[in-house]
Amino acid sequence: MKQILVILMIAINIFSVKAQKSIPQQASIDAIFSRWDSPDSPGGTVGIIKEGKLIFAKGYGSANLDYNIPNESQTVYRIGSTSKQFTAACVILLSQQGKLSLEDKLIKFFPDFPAYANDITIQHLLNHTSGIRDYPILARLSGLGSEDFYTDQIVKKWLTNQEELNFNPGDEYLYSNSGYWLLSEIVKSVSGVTMAEYAEENIFIPLEMNDTHFHNDHKQIVKNRASGYRPNRQGGYSISMTTLDMIGDGGIFTTVEDLAKWDASFYGSEILNNNFWGKMTRVGTLNNGKKITYASGLDVTTYKGLKIIKHSGSMVGFTAEMIRFPEVQFSVIILANRAGANPTRMAYQVANLFLENEYKKEKSTETINSDSEEVSLKPISLTKEELQGFEGEYWSSNKKISRKLEVLNDTLNYVRDNGRATQMFPISNDKFQMIGPKVPIVLVVNSTVNPKEFSLKLPNEPLSTFVAYTPLTSYSASDLDTYSGDYYCAELDVVYTLKAEEKGIMLYINGNFVGSVKQVMKDLLSRNSRMTFEFNETRDMFRLSMVRVKNLKFVKR
Repeated sequence: MKQILVILMIAINIFSVKAQKSIPQQASIDAIFSRWDSPDSPGGTVGIIKEGKLIFAKGYGSANLDYNIPNESQTVYRIGSTSKQFTAACVILLSQQGKLSLEDKLIKFFPDFPAYANDITIQHLLNHTSGIRDYPILARLSGLGSEDFYTDQIVKKWLTNQEELNFNPGDEYLYSNSGYWLLSEIVKSVSGVTMAEYAEENIFIPLEMNDTHFHNDHKQIVKNRASGYRPNRQGGYSISMTTLDMIGDGGIFTTVEDLAKWDASFYGSEILNNNFWGKMTRVGTLNNGKKITYASGLDVTTYKGLKIIKHSGSMVGFTAEMIRFPEVQFSVIILANRAGANPTRMAYQVANLFLENEYKKEKSTETINSDSEEVSLKPISLTKEELQGFEGEYWSSNKKISRKLEVLNDTLNYVRDNGRATQMFPISNDKFQMIGPKVPIVLVVNSTVNPKEFSLKLPNEPLSTFVAYTPLTSYSASDLDTYSGDYYCAELDVVYTLKAEEKGIMLYINGNFVGSVKQVMKDLLSRNSRMTFEFNETRDMFRLSMVRVKNLKFVKR
C-alpha cells in the first residue's frame, strides 16, 4: 500500500509541474525562448512567481550538450553576481545578531590593510561606494587569463598592496567585486565559519532551499548541475567553466524553485523579518547626500512606473536575472547556461505579458542630472548637416574612456569602444534622448566651447563630461621609441614591456605577448579602447586604468 501511495504522490508532483506550464501566456513565453529550445543548444530555465506561488517553471535547451540532458525547473545553475544578495543577507543577519555593525570600519577585520581601510565601512562595501579596485580586473592586469587559477590569498595580497583607491569612500558609486569578496571574509571572521556554512545554517536550511549553496570548492559534485557554454567561431559552443573558489561576489549554485522560496520570504517570513528586508533594500547615499539605486546586493529602481528590486549575474558560461515587482507581488527569474545571453531583456519581455495593465503611465519629463532642470522628451527634427556638427571623438578624463558621436542612417549615435552604437533622438537643439534604456538617459552637447564637449548622466554615476579630441593617426618612430621600456607595478608585482616594433607599439606582460597598443593623443596610449596608459611628460611613469580599476602606477626600470 505504501508503494502505491508513493507512486501516486510522485504522479501528483509531476502533474503539478506540468500544470504550472498550462497558463494563457504559454505560447508567448515559448516564443521568447524559442532560440534556446533545441537539444543542440544550451539554454536556461524561466520561473514566474505570482503572489508567492511559482505559477510557471520550464527549461529550454540542454543542461549538458555531451549527453543532451535537458534544462528543467530543478536544474542547478551558477548565478554569478545575482549571488551578491545572499552575501549581503549574511552580513545583515550578523548585524541583527549584534555581531557586527554596518558602520564598522574595514580595518577592524583586516588590521594589515593599508590606511585606506580606516575610512571604508561595511555599508560602503554593500553599496559599491568603497572605491576599492575590482579584483577580477586586477587579475587580468596582472597577466592572468579567464581560465587561470588563483586563490583567496592572492586576492587578499592584491588588495593589501593597493596604495590608493579609485576614489574616496562614499564619493562615488563604482561596482566592485572586491567589496563583496571582502564581505565574505568578514562573515567568516565574525561567525567563525565559512560564509558557505553560515548561509547554509541561517538561510538555506531554514528556507528549505535544498539545492542552493555557496560553491567554495570547485571539485564539489553538484547533482543536476548545468554545464556552462559560450558560442565559438565555428557556430557551435565551447564549455565555459571555472576552477576559482572565490565566493561573496558570486559563487551561488541554485534553481528557480529554490529562488522562488527566497522570493516568498520577502513578503513574510519568521526567518527573515521586515527589519531584515528593510536593511537589504535601503539604497546607498553618497557623501554629497545624493541617493543611488544600489542597496545591499540588490538594485532598487522602477520599470514602467512600478518599483522593481533586481540583480543580474554573469560568470563564465552562465547568466542570470531575478526581477521582483513588490507592489504587485510578481517576480521573473531566468537562469541560463550560455554566455552572451540577455536574461534581463527577456525577463522584462516576460513581465510585459503579465503586467501590462499594472504599469503606470510614464511622466512626460525626466530630470537630467539631479538638478531641477527638466526637459521634454518629445523629439524634434534636426537636419543631417546639423547632426553632423556633433560628430567626433570624445575623451572622459574621469572615466578614462573615449566615445564617439557619429551619424548613421540620418540618426546621431553614441558609439562605445567595442563598436556598439545606441541611437539617440534630439529633444532640443543640443540635447539627445538615448533610445532603449529603461531609465531615460539624456546626452547634452555643448558646441559653444572649443573643443566642444558633451555631458552624460548614467544611473548611480556622477555627471560625466567628454571633451572632443583629434586622434593621432601618424607619429614618428622617434616619438614611439620614447614609450619603449620595462615598467614595474609594485601593487601587482608585474612588469609591462612596451616595444616600438614595425607594426607599432606592442605590449608584453611578464614577457608574454598581449597585443598592440595605439597612441590616442599626446602621452596617452590605449589597448582596444579599454586599457588606458597615461604617461608623464618624461615618459618614465604611467598610470593604467581599465573599467573598474583606475590609476595603477607603473614606473620605468
